[in-house]
Amino acid sequence: MPEHQRPKPYRVYRGGHVRADDPDAARFTFGRAPTATVTDERPATPEGMSAPRMDGGKPALPGRQVATVPPRRRWVPGRRKAILLVLAAIPLLFCFWLYLGYRSFSNEVAQANKRLDKRTKAALAPTGNILTTPQATLVLGSDSRGGTSTARADSILLMRTDPGKHLISLLSIPRDLRVPIAGHGDSKINSAFAYGGAPLLIRTINHLTGFKVNHIVLVDFKGFISLINSMGGVTINNPTHVQSSEKFGGKLWNFPKGRLTLNGRHALAFARIRKTTNPQDSDISRTGRQQLVMQAIAHQLVSLSSVLHLPQIGRDIARPLATDLSANELLGLGWIKFRSSRTLECHLGGTPQVIGGQDVILSSEQNPSVVQMFLGQQAPLPAPKGQIYDPGCLVK
Repeated sequence: MPEHQRPKPYRVYRGGHVRADDPDAARFTFGRAPTATVTDERPATPEGMSAPRMDGGKPALPGRQVATVPPRRRWVPGRRKAILLVLAAIPLLFCFWLYLGYRSFSNEVAQANKRLDKRTKAALAPTGNILTTPQATLVLGSDSRGGTSTARADSILLMRTDPGKHLISLLSIPRDLRVPIAGHGDSKINSAFAYGGAPLLIRTINHLTGFKVNHIVLVDFKGFISLINSMGGVTINNPTHVQSSEKFGGKLWNFPKGRLTLNGRHALAFARIRKTTNPQDSDISRTGRQQLVMQAIAHQLVSLSSVLHLPQIGRDIARPLATDLSANELLGLGWIKFRSSRTLECHLGGTPQVIGGQDVILSSEQNPSVVQMFLGQQAPLPAPKGQIYDPGCLVK
């Protein structure tokens, strides 16, 4: 066979050091897997055997490039920097959003502070920090603000916060409860608001309960509707069916038993309607409905949804109010409500009578004990079942 047709001998390469002067050393690249080209010079495949797999899967064919594992993609420093900037910007934007809400809320609270007259502020008992000291706040609902109107108070609610015990206590006082009013004799307690505004009502409550009112929040029911609507409504668990027997706000109302979501107009009617088709309904049960609405508002105000929408609802929260509480103190009340694990619901009561042509409630002998329960000095006891005018307390 001619020399040029003879097959070239195959050289066997062994691991180890390759001399720099070896001409074949250039065929090898150390440190990474080379891309190999298979030529006709490879040994023939014996009959009955498949071609050797040089790429881990497909048979290597003559002249075919064998795929190799691509090098790992290197992390681009600019991309990492952009991601870190975005992650850092999210909490900053959130804090800025909360700041806008706080400024809106704070500005409106400052106006609410101005709406409270000096005589009312002077009637309040000073106390310590709201986040550390038990305090009593009078929440008064009427159709006018500022404590100077001759209108009677429609709802009277005392709220006591005890941060050390994570407890909020509510004490409803029926507006028809007959009590002594300084300079005016015995009359309905809400008449004190008509006779001498919030200052006289505060002194009357101090005398009735034996403790001092520290703060006051007067709620104008005209702004009550917009406040609830701005929060998207409130949800309550109505214990009994309530149907009005006379019109309130120009219509008859029907509230079925169970879980209800109310807008501002419905919540106002639920809290204020006086005459219903239920013969067991009374001014006591009406105060219970008011407590339900007030608690639903408080719960909604401290919810995450309200916090995220604080810039929109900040003004609506304080707009219907006149109060001595600062913006920080109101937020402190919200924090206490958020952390509270229990709510004590109490109400005063008595015996219904008609005196001088007026429906009144003569104060029960058990009312002082209920006040002690409200203050946490006695164990809470509920009112007897079926006694709709009797006082009592219930932990929820």
